[in-house]
Amino acid sequence: MEVASSTGRAPSRPAIASGIGILVVVWAVNFIAAKIGLLYLPPLAMASFRVVLAGVVMIPVYFSCSKLKAFAEAAELRRRGFRRRDLWTFLYLGFFGVTVNQMCFTIGLYFTHVSHSAVIVGLGPIYILVLAVLFGLERATGHKVVGMLMALAGVAVLASENGISVHSASLEGDAITMAGSLGLAMYAVLGKRVAEKYDSLTMTAFNHFAGALIVLPLAIHKAWTFSTTAHWKQPWRAWAAVAYMAVFSSALAYVFYFWLLRYLEASQLAAFTYLLPVLATVLGILLLGEMGSWRQVLGGVMALGGVYGIESSRVPRES
Repeated sequence: MEVASSTGRAPSRPAIASGIGILVVVWAVNFIAAKIGLLYLPPLAMASFRVVLAGVVMIPVYFSCSKLKAFAEAAELRRRGFRRRDLWTFLYLGFFGVTVNQMCFTIGLYFTHVSHSAVIVGLGPIYILVLAVLFGLERATGHKVVGMLMALAGVAVLASENGISVHSASLEGDAITMAGSLGLAMYAVLGKRVAEKYDSLTMTAFNHFAGALIVLPLAIHKAWTFSTTAHWKQPWRAWAAVAYMAVFSSALAYVFYFWLLRYLEASQLAAFTYLLPVLATVLGILLLGEMGSWRQVLGGVMALGGVYGIESSRVPRES
């Protein structure tokens, strides 16, 4: 793994590894929190509440942390002021990385299993490769194409677990989850282009502000509906799940993600999501009582094996 940045001295390898470890654990637990919350809350309501709450949480975090020495870049950028181009950058990154990704993740998980969702999310490098080829940033070599086909075959094995049908709830959930993952891939590819221009705190905060503004009308509508149907009277576990997803899986995790993105290639960072499906699936079995199957194991191994094949063919850039 090559670590490089033109923004100053890069963090040590242990610091990079610790950041990646925190990110993987927080996002793995996110699957469990979402499943628990969806037992009590409608998917659209839960997803929109999460996005808006994350945006609200980032307001005090941004203004308080930007006063700290560790976030001097954020304070300097705020003193300089933002241009119209900056606001446009935050808007489209917030749309892909926050609105599309987080909304589709929550809604998709309502219709599918944690193991399915985790493997589809774990295919991040595939989505990034496709986008990188379309944007002319990478070449689609034979090795990469074989790996991609193998990964897609693994997803097909997962989707056929309960029989393939356009009316299958699991297939619908898998498709929605994949749309969310494509949103995060767009965020990674486009975000890498501006990663050296903005610090992690500024990028996370304003991307979430933008995502929250986009979703706010839906959240208000759902909140109004809740007030007329007494839906607010849900167990504490439901609201704890929303809070975890907003504060930790969104605000905290995205700060780590964008910080890491400044020092790693987007595809390098995405490659570490190999660990996410394994950990999320184990947690789903242990904490939610989900049943594993040999078809799930086969599909997961094929999918992640294809991703590994693609990543092993990459040549790290020179630092």
